[in-house]
Amino acid sequence: MPEKKKKHSNISLFIPHNGCPHRCAFCNQRTISGAVSQPTADDVRRAVNTALSSPNFDGAEAEIAFFGGSFTAIDREYMIQLLKAAHEYIVSGQVAGIRVSTRPDAIDDDILKILKQYGVTSIELGAQSMRDEVLLLNKRGHTAQDVIDASRLIKACGFSLGLQMMTGLYGDDNVGARYTARQIAALRPDTVRIYPTVVLKGTELAGKMRSGEYLPQGYEDAAKLCAQLLRFFEQKRINVIKLGLHASDGVEGEMVGGAYHPAFRELCEGILYFNLIKRELAENYPDGGEYIVYVPPTDVSKAAGQKKSNIVRLAEEGWNVRIKGDDHIDGNQGRKCKVEPLPQSDSPSQSRRNRH
Repeated sequence: MPEKKKKHSNISLFIPHNGCPHRCAFCNQRTISGAVSQPTADDVRRAVNTALSSPNFDGAEAEIAFFGGSFTAIDREYMIQLLKAAHEYIVSGQVAGIRVSTRPDAIDDDILKILKQYGVTSIELGAQSMRDEVLLLNKRGHTAQDVIDASRLIKACGFSLGLQMMTGLYGDDNVGARYTARQIAALRPDTVRIYPTVVLKGTELAGKMRSGEYLPQGYEDAAKLCAQLLRFFEQKRINVIKLGLHASDGVEGEMVGGAYHPAFRELCEGILYFNLIKRELAENYPDGGEYIVYVPPTDVSKAAGQKKSNIVRLAEEGWNVRIKGDDHIDGNQGRKCKVEPLPQSDSPSQSRRNRH
């Protein structure tokens, strides 16, 4: 069997709305992160020590990650206190690096020197859109050019670059989202996060939705779009490390609309698997029939679709399929499937004939 890739992990600390000079139309950081207070240096140490004590935790593949707010825009002394606490574990070799999330307009040469000094390895920028009109409507406070300039600085200094985008924003559409994806891909980030817009209580978007000025995209339409975006980034060999907001009681309890599903990425993966399997069947077995579809063992539920929806849809088009895992199909190389006719002895119709 092929060797499995080691799984990257984060030791995450959230800094809710600290450092942000703007209140974006969609933003409620406390709901998104679940955090209500600012972490201290001791909180950093506690979080890392807890992770290191887990028997399944591999620090050599982990980063201490500061998410939420805009890390490089917070009080400089406070930022350095957090970095110093995290840096202890980099120096000792217990953790691989530090990841920070920030705004594109909160990056400059001085900031990057500090981040480099304290062992930061990855910087993620909240681009959200590469259309200036959408950024303005959603009160982001930066431009697409800020994203371009900051991305180039980050890469030139040797950091791993991550870019975050949103779909379904106020004033945006699917065409705009695909444009943003192309512009982001052109910057050659190492990682991408895709967040469909979720409308939360207490945000400007919630008010616009109530007034009828904004109609958010539902999760089914968002999944179709994000499946396309996921495939696009895969073709560009850019790793999509997050797709959809993290499932949490905070989001589920505070959302009033938009594209939220607790297994959103699996919905998108299911769409891509449906397209792949249907293409294989249509090309090789256009007349329908009964088949076994083999996929990597870890992908059986994705290939079957949520509540076996892919199996149902394929049956409606004339292909009765069973989804089975095959250890010989390398799941590390992306979505793959192998289709074979169902043996007569396993065929339900044959079994019924044998009983008679």
